[in-house]
Amino acid sequence: MFRKVLAAAALLAVFSHAFAAVDVNTANEDALRGIKGVGPARAKAILDERSAHGPYKDASDLGKRVKGMGGHTVERLQAEGLAIGPAQPQAAQAKVAQATPAKAGGPQAAVAVKK
Repeated sequence: MFRKVLAAAALLAVFSHAFAAVDVNTANEDALRGIKGVGPARAKAILDERSAHGPYKDASDLGKRVKGMGGHTVERLQAEGLAIGPAQPQAAQAKVAQATPAKAGGPQAAVAVKK
């Protein structure tokens, strides 16, 4: 029984990784092209607009700024796995990373597996 639960958890982890959302504010061209409905031209348009005018605030901002992407197209791409999260500047991300340093030599949880 335990093996079946473990196998199901492993399959779930593999499939959830395959359907992970791609954040439009951090993705590169290959990641964007991995979404069904985004080809090389649309990925380039998204990246060019993002580099010229900064990160996208929300779905409507993406639809307004990228030519050829209306509300319906953005909704369809979101259903395919495109995420448009809150934009965080890289400087703010660096501050968060510096504020929470990794603990070296701290206690670690042990996991026992019965066979």
